[in-house]
This record gives sequence, structure tokens and C-alpha cells, in this order.
Amino acid sequence: QVQLVESGGGLVQAGGSLRLSCAASGRTFSRYAMGWFRQAPGKEREFVAAISRSSGSTDYADSVKGRFTISKDNSKNTVYLQMNSLKPEDTAVYYCAAADRGGYPPPRLPWEYDYWGQGTQVTVAS
Repeated sequence: QVQLVESGGGLVQAGGSLRLSCAASGRTFSRYAMGWFRQAPGKEREFVAAISRSSGSTDYADSVKGRFTISKDNSKNTVYLQMNSLKPEDTAVYYCAAADRGGYPPPRLPWEYDYWGQGTQVTVAS
């Protein structure tokens, strides 16, 4: 079992930055590929970014490519999502997820992930 706890969400003006963190406890963190997803009111959960278990491969949704960066620190059991140049359409609840699988690229479908955090709200004001 893996427990995931997100933090770092909040209210920010358009053009600003936030860094989300997701702390993992439980089994060996390094065996997991990690992903970030988001869900806005009335919309389905969508893929944002993912990183392979060894951090050798990353993948991003087109909507965030060039603005968001995912990173993974196995020594701290933590995955990060650095979000720059935020837009109002980035407003959503952001979830981190863990997938017990290797391979490249890292998974981007929700059903490929085994564990989920509770989410953290990100609100971008125009």
C-alpha cells in the first residue's frame, strides 16, 4: 500500500507560479512511476504529466508542455510539479498518482495508476 499526500496548492494570479509536492509513504517509492492529473468542475479527470520510476522519461499534456515540469526525488519519496505561466484554465483539483510499473514512456491513463492522493486545489485568477 502507498499513501500519497499532495500539498502546495492555492490561489495565484495568472502568469504566476506554484510548486506542488506529493509525499509518498509505504512501499519503496523508487519502483513507482508517478503522474499528476487534474479535474476541473464539471469535467473529467485529465492527464497533466508523468515521470518514469527512474526519472529517465517524462511526458506532458500538450496544454502544459513548456510551462510545467515534473520531477521525482527518490531520496525524499516526493514528486513535484513546478507550474509556471499559470492560466485561469489551469484551475482544478490536482491529484498525484503512483503506478507500479516500469517502461517508457510513463503511463498517462488514469486506469494505469494504482494509488491516488486526495488532491490539492489550484485556483488561477485572471
